[in-house]
Amino acid sequence: MTPPPPAPSPHAPGIDTPGTRRLALRVLTQPKDTNHYGTIFGGVILSYIDQAAFVESTRHGRHRWVTASVDRVDFKAPVHTGDIVNFYTLTTRTGTKSVSIGVEVEVERFATAERVAVTSAILTMVSVDAMGTPIPFLSPASI
Repeated sequence: MTPPPPAPSPHAPGIDTPGTRRLALRVLTQPKDTNHYGTIFGGVILSYIDQAAFVESTRHGRHRWVTASVDRVDFKAPVHTGDIVNFYTLTTRTGTKSVSIGVEVEVERFATAERVAVTSAILTMVSVDAMGTPIPFLSPASI
């Protein structure tokens, strides 16, 4: 007797199981990104966080994804020129038209290669059509 086939996954094709943190972006910081203290502007990190959340969102469907909200951002340590910044993402909640994405930001210090957690954030991303109307993300690709 053969076992029954596995139940279909509740996740979109290509989505790992819940709890899988994945590298979405990796960036080398430059002098143009620094403030007068010699550290990277928080807004630069926020921009990359938004991009990382977009990358994670597209794993749920090939649509236009927009940022509906940034629920929380915690800056824990500074980022310096020359640091390599890694943006890890994790889908924490799925609805029918939106997903919540956790972003963890870690740096590799230029001088020492030490890894330091520097920022974390939670964003809500919504899939939309060409008119900006929210659409179910499990629908056929809309781009």
